[in-house]
Amino acid sequence: MHAQLHESVPGFQQPIELLRACHRRILNSLDILERLPAHLADNGADEEARGAAQRVLNYFHEAAPNHHADEDQDLFPVLRQHCGHPESHPQLCEWLDRLTAEHDEIEAGWDRLEPALQRIAAGQPADLDGADAWIRQYRIHLDLEERAVLPFAEHLLGPEDRRAIGAAMAARRGIASADRG
Repeated sequence: MHAQLHESVPGFQQPIELLRACHRRILNSLDILERLPAHLADNGADEEARGAAQRVLNYFHEAAPNHHADEDQDLFPVLRQHCGHPESHPQLCEWLDRLTAEHDEIEAGWDRLEPALQRIAAGQPADLDGADAWIRQYRIHLDLEERAVLPFAEHLLGPEDRRAIGAAMAARRGIASADRG
């Protein structure tokens, strides 16, 4: 049997699938962060703790802000155009408003956690106060996106919408999109 070491990542031509892949990476980083306090209590800021803290820092400092922008600036505005669609959910726009507000709350929570993770990554002791609540909030947020919003995006968005969203996501990262001609 052939096992893949790494999950293949969809391209920008598949923006909804790419957002789902980002959600899986966020959940992986949240799992690491959730295990970190117990590891610190037993081992201090050893090499494993430093590496874990650095991985979490790298993801949430670099990729997560782009991911939130992908949703807030590209996906959600296009979905808002479909709020009155007969095949849409009556709460779709409420969900989008909630998720947008939660992005700001999640980013503020990250700003409170980041200094402690930087200290741990540098081998210094630090408490991850508020990490549990932040992790819980982020998981609830992702669950709403996965359960409610992305299925409607898959159903409601046509090829042109997907192409435009994917091109904007690529441009945000400085990547030339194949769909740009």
